[in-house]
Amino acid sequence: MGEFELIRRHFQRPGVRLPPDVVLGVGDDGALLRPAPGHELAISTDMLVQDRHFFATVDASALGHKALAVNLSDLAAMGARPLGFTLALALPHADDAWLTAFARGLFALADSHACPLVGGDTTRGPLNICITVFGQVLAGRALRRSAARDGDDVYVSGRTGEARLALEHQRGTAWASTASGADLRQRLEWPTPRNALGVALAAVEGVHAAIDLSDGLVGDLGHVLAASGVGADIELAALPVAPALKALPPAERLECLLAGGDDYELLFTAHPAARDAVQTASRTSATPVTRIGRITAGQGIRLLDAQGQPQSVRVQGFDHFA
Repeated sequence: MGEFELIRRHFQRPGVRLPPDVVLGVGDDGALLRPAPGHELAISTDMLVQDRHFFATVDASALGHKALAVNLSDLAAMGARPLGFTLALALPHADDAWLTAFARGLFALADSHACPLVGGDTTRGPLNICITVFGQVLAGRALRRSAARDGDDVYVSGRTGEARLALEHQRGTAWASTASGADLRQRLEWPTPRNALGVALAAVEGVHAAIDLSDGLVGDLGHVLAASGVGADIELAALPVAPALKALPPAERLECLLAGGDDYELLFTAHPAARDAVQTASRTSATPVTRIGRITAGQGIRLLDAQGQPQSVRVQGFDHFA
């Protein structure tokens, strides 16, 4: 199977109708997108590399899903609605069965978000998946890391830590050995991008900053604080804890909750006057959110116990080059 036969067989979809935002998709030198009047383009790129981001044994369908999910999650953090995506794929060889499963997972998620494949590239090489996703958001309404304000509430969607626990379970780490592997692998390998919530939040007056949690709550919150020039108090007792994490030793539980990564939940800040509107956005998007702290005028993150006392917990987010 040659390169163009590979593309035709697995990634061209002649029977699928393109949304009106896509003027021209796969099959030309470039794609043509038509954002709605009064909107801005939001663009994000993520790369997944074998043995760095995923195990060689991962199911190809799950890998197709996750490759797009991590990009859609970036759009969610900006409050942008997806328009389309490109795929650059390096393969050690053209494995028809693997490609069929990969495309199945990829397109199932793409179709559920009305986000068609509009172009890309394929080549021979070590397995490497690079997706660029395009979205649109009303001009001036994009959620940014740099917009958090002193006094804002800090929220997180869903729960954090399960993907990290799944990773430690797969590695055979002793403290993770009692975890239920099948349930946790779903969170690691099939993350749910929170696009409906992100779009709903972008429409709420008083929602200011947002980021998706890919490298751990503490690390990603740190990016928001640095960009905004503020600090944060986080209430450890307020963090939503999955049942699988409750049986862990306290130190390891906090490591998963605060520094786990691969959660793809949204962390965002909002003025206290927006609390009712935030809960409405949560309900309309069918995505639970939890208020876990507040933005302060200081610097850095203070982790507080149930009595409001600072705790000396040493965790940090993931860094590819640390």
